[in-house]
Amino acid sequence: MPLQKLQFKPGLNRDQTNYTNEGGWFECNKIRFRSGYPQKIGGWLRYGLFSVVGTCRQVFNWITTAADNYLALGTSRKLYIEAGQTLYDITPIRATSVSPATDNCFTTVSGSKKVTVAISSHGATDGSYVTFSGAVAVGGITAANLNTEFIIAFIDANSFTITAAAAATSSASGGGSGITAAFQINIGNDGGVAGYGWGSGTWGTVGWGLGSATPVYAPQRDWFLQNFDDDLVANIRDGTIYYWKYSGGTGVRATPLATTTIDSIAPADVPTQAMQILVSQNDKHLLAFGCTPYGGGTADPLLIRFATQDQPNVWTPLITNSAGFLRVSRGSAIVCAVATRQEILVYTEGTLNSLQFLGTTDVFGLQELSDNISILSPRSVVTVNNTAYWMGHDKFYAYGGRVETLPCTLRNHVFENLNYNQADQIISGTNEGWNEIWWFYPTANSQINNAYVIYNHLEKIWYYGTINRTAWSDSSLREYPQAITATYFTGSFNNSTTLTVSAISVGILAVGSVITGTGVVTGTKITALGTGTGGVGTYTVNISQLVVQTTMTANSIIYNHEQGLNDDTTAMTSYIASSDFDLVDGDQFILSKRIIPDLSFTGSTATLPAVTMLIKPRNFPGNAYSNTETGTVIETSVDIYTEQIFMRARARQMAIQIESTDLNVQWQLGSPRLDGRPDGRR
Repeated sequence: MPLQKLQFKPGLNRDQTNYTNEGGWFECNKIRFRSGYPQKIGGWLRYGLFSVVGTCRQVFNWITTAADNYLALGTSRKLYIEAGQTLYDITPIRATSVSPATDNCFTTVSGSKKVTVAISSHGATDGSYVTFSGAVAVGGITAANLNTEFIIAFIDANSFTITAAAAATSSASGGGSGITAAFQINIGNDGGVAGYGWGSGTWGTVGWGLGSATPVYAPQRDWFLQNFDDDLVANIRDGTIYYWKYSGGTGVRATPLATTTIDSIAPADVPTQAMQILVSQNDKHLLAFGCTPYGGGTADPLLIRFATQDQPNVWTPLITNSAGFLRVSRGSAIVCAVATRQEILVYTEGTLNSLQFLGTTDVFGLQELSDNISILSPRSVVTVNNTAYWMGHDKFYAYGGRVETLPCTLRNHVFENLNYNQADQIISGTNEGWNEIWWFYPTANSQINNAYVIYNHLEKIWYYGTINRTAWSDSSLREYPQAITATYFTGSFNNSTTLTVSAISVGILAVGSVITGTGVVTGTKITALGTGTGGVGTYTVNISQLVVQTTMTANSIIYNHEQGLNDDTTAMTSYIASSDFDLVDGDQFILSKRIIPDLSFTGSTATLPAVTMLIKPRNFPGNAYSNTETGTVIETSVDIYTEQIFMRARARQMAIQIESTDLNVQWQLGSPRLDGRPDGRR
């Protein structure tokens, strides 16, 4: 029998059985297709030596008229701007307390780093941030160690504790009468939290330690970020709109838009709450979706308001300006709004609407495009070439003039293994260099995004894998796509300041990392490295505590994707496995004697790049893969010098798998050839 060329259909198909999908691919991780053939995806490298406090849900890149290339990052705890691999904290100030409310507000205990702060009606929640200035030394704690930023450990409405860098040498109260306490906006949740009792919300929102008689859902902290010319507009989902002025520099924090004067014009009737903001760049209107109505009151989840043209802080509708409002006619709430080239798409939980600038006295017009659709999260929609793609509750959609269900060969694989309770975490993004759309989502047993599915819109195929990412940006203004993930690890404290890390899932630990997790004391930070240098090992923290081994979270890391060949500095595991195939009718056995590989290692930087090839025979679809004579799967290494692989495998059907686990290896599979012949029916 002549050599049989093994050619498989591009893309993955998990919506059919393995054997039914004969001639296709069935399993994969960290691969993509190029011109129909599978290859390992590009690697990623850490961007900069800094880390970001909190879980980042939104990043936004823009360039100013002075060519400053900014990246804004909104996390569960902070709002940042990054430029030139330097991070600037522009988190807004919620409230500022001064004398006499702050007079001698510090109380120390000899030998302890913990300082109790008494400020009436401070309004802060557990884990939020405060910065002191103007304090003098108290209890042996120097002024320099008091006049800095701290994480708040909530006690009650009138007091909280902070952890100083050094312990007090005496028990005392003081600090002087010139103290200023600048409270940053209260932190949000890393992920959605639901429940009835203690821990289902942020400390300080209700009576401490009290449960709820009705279910409580505390959503994750989401930001929406847009540029208005050189400036940044930001809002917390269902929260306040903030404005950062480029002219003020990176040392100035964002301020509430409702109190911000812009170009000598005072703010007027700015919505006090908005689900999302968006800038209509073609006509320079700032829009707010799901916001408070003109004149104030409770937020209307279907209301759309827009500021006057070129003036983002003026929202009073007048005959002399273009400010105004519209209301979506159907649905219960706006989920998100996305700008395309010609229109703004407005999604509710069941309808899709088109918002267009008219240029008339009506300013904007609103038209319903489709009903009976669904959308899983505010960030599950992305636009490519003026077509919108999004993830619904049980299918994928596309809109390029009309709404269509997007054919998907991984529909069951994705939607039957998805944690719908954490659906808000789902994000999407493009990787235009490879004509790809990525969706990152949490699988059924995960509380964080740990998987992805990719649609190649040029080749119209799907593939999937596992990875942890919480935000994504594919901007033409930066060399590489950039993604962010929090650091997730397993650690413990043995009644000391030593953190022992036994496993790290993703990310990097460093001095300054803020540690959170069940039982971890609020305000815990890494202050020194022990045996750990970013991964497994020991670290010194600022607070002694006893915590049994548990999952913990630390600062977020930015990665440049498509840079390098590895998972940062470690090897990436990449593989693809075919569906079962037979060379003759499935009622006959195949006796296979050799296989001739067809692999390219172009792009590898390893001295001798290699992959592992597995030949996986079996007699029935319900059997485990095994060689019917030796009882094992055939596994062999293939490098650039491998000509052929001799083997002996007898079975009714078989599959092949290619995988790599080494550093600096890039591979692409072509069309291997199999030497086999029919070998009877028994």
